[in-house]
Amino acid sequence: MASIFDIDPQKLIEEVAGHLKKDSAIVPPEWALFVKTGVHKERVPENPDWWFIRSAAILRSIYKEGTIGVSKLRAKYGGKQNRGRKPSKFKKGSGNIIRKILQQLETAGLIEKQEKQKKGRKITKKGQALLDSTASKLSKSKSKTIAKTK
Repeated sequence: MASIFDIDPQKLIEEVAGHLKKDSAIVPPEWALFVKTGVHKERVPENPDWWFIRSAAILRSIYKEGTIGVSKLRAKYGGKQNRGRKPSKFKKGSGNIIRKILQQLETAGLIEKQEKQKKGRKITKKGQALLDSTASKLSKSKSKTIAKTK
């Protein structure tokens, strides 16, 4: 059985985003069409499904890293801010977007809060099953395409 580490992350995230789009618990807020994803960005995302893609990427990050909090996710989705003639500086991503996505993933039952040793969110069995089943499905389709080319 293939794991998420054996599959191309971009394909896995796109596939999981498609599944999350069908889920009724993950819904982008009204303001998601007009908001930048961080201070370092100059424009809003062009992809209309960016909320689902970011949700899938966060779910994969939680699966991969274990228990993780909003602060580390903000650092992960941050980037360099262009400051004109001055040198660029690293700026964190939007915390509000990450918090809302984490809350939606919690209501969907894919992650849960961990408060004992390490504060943050951890993946549930349902979230792990979603990622593993998607990875194995992609692995099977990948092996079929390799067999066809030979």
